[in-house]
Amino acid sequence: MKTTLLFSLCCLPLGAEPRTSANYTLTPETNDSGGGRSTSAVYTIDTSLASAGGITSSTPALLLGKCGFAGQLYDVTGLTLGAVPTTITGGGTRQLAAYAALDDATFLALDARNVAWSVVSGPLAGIDASGLATANAVSQDTAATARGAWGGFTSTLGLTVLATTDFSTYTDWQAYYFGTGNPAGAPSADPDGDGQDNAFEFVAGLVPTDPTSRFMTSVITVPGHLTQRNIVFQIVAGRTYTVLTSSSLTSSSWRPLPGSPPTVDNGNQRTVTDTDATAARKCYRVQITKP
Repeated sequence: MKTTLLFSLCCLPLGAEPRTSANYTLTPETNDSGGGRSTSAVYTIDTSLASAGGITSSTPALLLGKCGFAGQLYDVTGLTLGAVPTTITGGGTRQLAAYAALDDATFLALDARNVAWSVVSGPLAGIDASGLATANAVSQDTAATARGAWGGFTSTLGLTVLATTDFSTYTDWQAYYFGTGNPAGAPSADPDGDGQDNAFEFVAGLVPTDPTSRFMTSVITVPGHLTQRNIVFQIVAGRTYTVLTSSSLTSSSWRPLPGSPPTVDNGNQRTVTDTDATAARKCYRVQITKP
């Protein structure tokens, strides 16, 4: 299928004289400026009337030139789909794009509304007529595949639906993990048996159905500094963490570490250093706040 784009290009007329550069010499053996074919041992030129334009190819296939026409000619060889990025947050959307792959190794952007979109697999709720994909909520990152069809060509695009474990209300969080009317979703319940109830896991950003998803903290002496302690714990985006200290676990008086204690984040792990751990007995607690 030949298609014409309406933009102008210019090209010098093809004459019979040799064409040379530092790297090549092309010597036409015949030439027909009225429209016809010129050939040599290594190339063929098909010219339009009065050499206004032509299609040039070489043997071996090192060159394909198309110039001098009112519009560029090309063949469509396939369909390519894309998205930036190729991830969708669960419950969110992502705009998909489509491109016609051309025989000159270039791509032509298509109007997504002209593409027939469909879901092949994975947690995609659907793709509308404009190419906007909507993802379902998932508890872990999950692969998905979208399909597009246009002009007799089809193509697929791999996507990743990202886990959504942060919810604005406990009711939404409860319905996501347990549905409605399920006693396992009660705030005081501990369905995964990890010793941390649902109310705590909601605030901490944990997965209440996974016993390995639990908040852990440890206190470690800083090497070479016997009067300092590192408080180490995991962190989740969207939470605020404050290290509190007291002289007793049963104390009703817990206070934040004074000043601005040194803090280092390494991935999902945070280390807060207490630079004054000289007391004979000092206990620590991490306070988690969800906006």
